Amino acid sequence: MSEPLVIAAVDGAVARLTLNDPGRANVLSRAMMRALSAAIADAEADAAVRVIVLSAAGKLFCAGHDLAELRSTGRCSKSARR
Repeated sequence: MSEPLVIAAVDGAVARLTLNDPGRANVLSRAMMRALSAAIADAEADAAVRVIVLSAAGKLFCAGHDLAELRSTGRCSKSARR
């Protein structure tokens, strides 16, 4: 079983969401965005949660969009294709 892309932990009124793909610099792939959206929705649905803290595993927070994935869909700008 693989590790979840987003780890969610709730402690009282605080929900901590951790991007968890450090081997890929926590890039925002479609799968990461789905996992993050679901984790945010779960936290919003919890009446006890008042704050959401977003952090990331590894040395980098997030490298941004997954350019390889964007290239494969043809949605990547010419400057990013170099």
